[in-house]
Amino acid sequence: MKLQIQNIGEVLIENIVLDYNGTIAKDGTVKESVKKYLKELQEVFNIYVITSDTHGSAAKNLEGTGVRLKILKSSDHTKEKEEFVKELGYVFAVGNGSNDSLMLKAAVIGVCVIEDEGASVKSVLNADIVCKNIEAAFELLIKPKRIIATLRE
Repeated sequence: MKLQIQNIGEVLIENIVLDYNGTIAKDGTVKESVKKYLKELQEVFNIYVITSDTHGSAAKNLEGTGVRLKILKSSDHTKEKEEFVKELGYVFAVGNGSNDSLMLKAAVIGVCVIEDEGASVKSVLNADIVCKNIEAAFELLIKPKRIIATLRE
């Protein structure tokens, strides 16, 4: 399937920012289904994975996916993630943890996923959309009418 850059309502999404552990990875390992989506989506979007790399495996696990890895440097991960999203501009951000809450709020479209480790209430409240898993979040980009239907007032 060949994707095209999509207008989502009145917004042209250019960048995807993904939290690593708990969002696209479990215990430091990226799910194989995620790698497939990353390879497909990176043909259309700039994809950034942002992480403190707690397990030290992010770069190795993301080899061949075409994404850009940003390792967090400050002690305030919440603020650093928020600032990164604001710098990029038109962002579709996905996360689940408490330190993702401001990133999701700052994004044009913030998506909170509830994977095996759950999701922070702060992130749920700051997200525009909540999905049951990362695959469902990626499907929103492949089928953007789902986003429009969900956010329609």
